Amino acid sequence: MKQSIKQVDDLRWLLGHTGGFRGGYVTDVQMSKRRLFDEGSAREVLADTSVTVVVRYRLRQMERVAKLTMTGVTDFSIFEQEGADCSSLSTIQAECTAGKLRFWFDPQGELYVVCDEAQFEEVAVPFRDETFRDQPAQWTFQSPVAEWPTVEWLLKGLEESGLPCTWKQSKASTRRQGTVQWEGDLLPAVEPERPDDGGVHAMLYGPVDGPGFGIVLHVAGTQSPAACRILSSTADLLVRHFCGRCLVGNTIIPGGDWLNWKSLEHRRLTGPEPLED
Repeated sequence: MKQSIKQVDDLRWLLGHTGGFRGGYVTDVQMSKRRLFDEGSAREVLADTSVTVVVRYRLRQMERVAKLTMTGVTDFSIFEQEGADCSSLSTIQAECTAGKLRFWFDPQGELYVVCDEAQFEEVAVPFRDETFRDQPAQWTFQSPVAEWPTVEWLLKGLEESGLPCTWKQSKASTRRQGTVQWEGDLLPAVEPERPDDGGVHAMLYGPVDGPGFGIVLHVAGTQSPAACRILSSTADLLVRHFCGRCLVGNTIIPGGDWLNWKSLEHRRLTGPEPLED
């Protein structure tokens, strides 16, 4: 989901959709400044300041990660001292006056932003048991496309990519209610006798807020190289065929940027390639 916030009606929508982030908490706050070279003064001048706030919260049986990017920032404060923490939220306050948006993320105003406009992005996942939350190797994808991928489509795509897999339906899928459509484990076909070493748990759900679907992938059991390859290949398969957004940890990434982001992350971890003689 992506929504522009520019006026009073947009603020009403934001507070209604999120419930004011009641009971949530801020995971990330980032500020960036863009400067341009001014030929008249031969100096760099400040062109724009933006602040991004990422919030995790729970609403309507969904766990949500929201990113609010505020641009044209003219006033910004984040104040913590003596062990105070403004990460936990009760209900945020917002107003639009004189063409400016104002956000108070906590009652004391310790996290406060004044800006020209904002961009709201969100990925939501059905509330799950504690055993399926915050997995170390987990990837979430949400798309507005009405036609959902099937298990058969995933298996065919993985086989064509050189990673043939089998499907084991989860017993939990028969007990779940609401938005979950199918759920189970992708297991490497070459090692069927070791289902706990190399499997990827997959759950497809939808719709969440309007048309579309979401899918969560996480390594089930041991984080083996085979499991990581299946998760990576399944993620690549989805972003190549569907538009949408990925969620990795607390980072929301446009689906079209996922492959580039993964490539850059790989280079960061492995270092630059050696130069040839």
